[in-house]
Amino acid sequence: MNAPHLNRALTLEAPVRVPDGAGGYTADWQVLGVIWGEVKAGAGRERAAFAVTVSRVPYRITVRAAPYGAPSRPVAGQRFRDGARVFHINAVAEKGHDGRFLTCHVEEEVAS
Repeated sequence: MNAPHLNRALTLEAPVRVPDGAGGYTADWQVLGVIWGEVKAGAGRERAAFAVTVSRVPYRITVRAAPYGAPSRPVAGQRFRDGARVFHINAVAEKGHDGRFLTCHVEEEVAS
């Protein structure tokens, strides 16, 4: 296995529920930290949604592995942010036989 080229600083964010002051909750994102990763695009698809076109592009983001339960270990339901770009994490798997890296299967959604 070739070592990935971890050349992108990605912000890992987790969803949190924040009280809205009226007895309910709103969704927000909490920054967990910055993780260096390698981003590789897959084949995308496009569909119409209301008055805009929505493109969904799958990516594979490779990051260094972290122990289970560590805040720096990505899990499904979290997201990576790269500036204005947002990558929603769908699944995470160990890469290679030694478990030194994780492959995050993510999707970027862009409205145009």
